[in-house]
Parts: sequence; C-alpha cells; structure tokens
Amino acid sequence: MADHQKTDRGPNERFIGVKGGRLKLNTPALLLDLDALERNIAAMAAHARKAGINLRPHSKGAKSIEIARRQVAAGAIGICCATLGEAEALASGGIENILITSPVVTPPMIDRLMTLNLASSGLMVVADNPANVDALAAASASAGRRLALVVEFDVGQGRTGTVSVEAAAALVHRIKDSAHLRYAGVQAYYGHLQHIPTHAERKAAATVQMIRVRELLDHLKAEGLVPDIVTGGGTGTFDIDPDGGVYTEVQPGSYPFMDREYLEIAMTSGGSSPFAAALLVQTSVVSANREGLAIVNAGYKSFATEGGPPVVVSPKLAGASYRLMGDEHGGVGYDPQSSKLKIGDTVEFLTPHCDPTINLYDRYHCVRGDTLVDIWPVDARGR
Repeated sequence: MADHQKTDRGPNERFIGVKGGRLKLNTPALLLDLDALERNIAAMAAHARKAGINLRPHSKGAKSIEIARRQVAAGAIGICCATLGEAEALASGGIENILITSPVVTPPMIDRLMTLNLASSGLMVVADNPANVDALAAASASAGRRLALVVEFDVGQGRTGTVSVEAAAALVHRIKDSAHLRYAGVQAYYGHLQHIPTHAERKAAATVQMIRVRELLDHLKAEGLVPDIVTGGGTGTFDIDPDGGVYTEVQPGSYPFMDREYLEIAMTSGGSSPFAAALLVQTSVVSANREGLAIVNAGYKSFATEGGPPVVVSPKLAGASYRLMGDEHGGVGYDPQSSKLKIGDTVEFLTPHCDPTINLYDRYHCVRGDTLVDIWPVDARGR
C-alpha cells in the first residue's frame, strides 16, 4: 500500500479494506483497478526490454507520484511531463530524470524552471526557438547550473517543434555554443497518429515520420552533433516505434489505464492488446422515473468527452448507451426488457479519454475486485 497517510483521502477513506467497499463509495469516483494497472505497467516494461529500447513513460495523464514510482521500479529510465507544474509535483515526490516535453518560455516560468533544475537530478526540457534557447542560457548562467535541452522536431503534428532539418540543426548548434546549456538530444513525437484505427495504416504513417527523423539524425551526425537521446512515440505505436531504428527511448502515457479511444483501435497487427482497461468512473443512479432511462450523477464535470461518450461496463445492460444531460448528470439508456436500474444503483464507465478525465478528479480509488485497498492523490491535478 502506498504511503499517503498525510494526504486528505476524502470521504471514502472509511471504506478502505472493507469487503464490498467498492460499491459503498461516494460518487462520482475515479476507480483504478490495481491488478490491471500492474499488468499494464509490467507488459510495457517487458516489451521495451525485449525491443532493446529505453522507456520514459509520460505522466501528462497519470499526474501521479505513486504511478511514476511504480513505472520506474519496473524499469523506466525516467518520466515525461507535459508541463512545468507536473514536473514540480513529481519532483517533490522524489521522481528524477524528468523530461518536460513542452517549451518553458515566460520569465516567471523560467525562474521556476531554474529552481527545479537546482533541485531535481536529471532534468531536461525541450526547446524549439532560438530566443527561448538564449533566455534559458541567460537564466542558467545566473542560476549557476547548466540546463539540459532537447531540441523538438515536428513530425507532422503541426504543434510545437522545429519545422525543418536545417532549423533543428541550427538550434542544436546554438545550444552547443552556450557554456550554460547541455545538448541532450532530440524529441520527435507524433501524437496525432496514436489513434489511427488500423495497425497497418498507423504503422505506415509512423514510418513516414521516422524516415524524416532519420534524415535529421543523418544531418546531425554529419555535423558531429549525434544526440544522446532520441525520444518520442506513444501507446498507440508502442510496437511500431522500436522498429524504425531511430528512437533510443519511447514515451507512452495512456498504457497504464487505457480508455475507449485506445481499446477501439487495433493495438497490434493481430488486433489484440497486451493492455487492459484499468481506469473507470463509478457513478450512482439518482433518478429512474422513465422506462429504459436512468439518470446518474456524472455529466460534463465527470468525463472529458471530446473523444465521444463513456461506455457502460457495469452492470451489463442490453443496449446500454450514455448521453450528457448537464454539468452533474448523464442519462443511461438501456433495454428495459432485460433489466431495470433503480435509484442508488452503481453504474461504472470506461472513460472516453483518460488524460483529461483524470484531471477532473482529486483522487484515485484503488480497487482489487470489490475491495477498496487504497486512495492515491492525483498529485499534479490542474498543473
């Protein structure tokens, strides 16, 4: 059991260790199936070892010190964070070798980054702009400790990143020319490819981008700028990324949990997945006055729904569907000839998109079977 005795565990703490406590929870509650979580973490770690590639899982979804600890214990070389705030939260729990995967550019945030760099071993941050590199160099000079930078290379996402081989190489030279910065490597992350439904199409799209990464690496090698790390990839391309021969490490994020978006795609060439759903949202029926329709206490504030509606997983209901009915309410439609929901009944859902759904909650309610065994904070929620 994790050491969270000093953390406010909320109103469900009294159900920890109580047989059947899972069905007694105050709702809505974010559930984490520890058996599935542990299998998922072990499966990805074993895959990375077999593929001969380093694993630096992304914590933009988990936002959890405890989950990061478990990933590192399973063999991860470090952790990725999308934001400075996430990195601060995880570093406060002793997590080291953190890579911040988005640029840190404003003066107050750069000040915080310098403080974190003094306190956190192995910290790295991406950069994609010469002015930002200059600002980080000046701040590092004042702080008295070199900062490790990873140059981001855009591989089709059209978000952050240098947009050409030449621009990326020029930025590497700029970093190398500074006495106050360390050139650590290259990031090439194709998040927009992770949910392509068929494995063959996803592999083809990823291969195109890995060819571009190879062009960059060949250019850097010719200029004597071989990167120590090349990082990228994700859960949807977990078995594709190592085959390209360009990445030294991968940064999948959703695999500990899985969600509807990932469980609906062909994760492997055979269609099967080594990862199972570990994250659920438990709700309660608060009204059941209409035949074939029950109202649960979870709406816009309980699910991130840009990926579509959540899926009813328990109880088993014929023809089950969910629709949003306000901030606090959702409607569960079902075939009334097969079953009937009544007020107080528990309904559990598979999340449509795990990352932003987790950010809606303060706590994970960790279960094994029907028993609540622990409650973990979502340490970096809102950060």
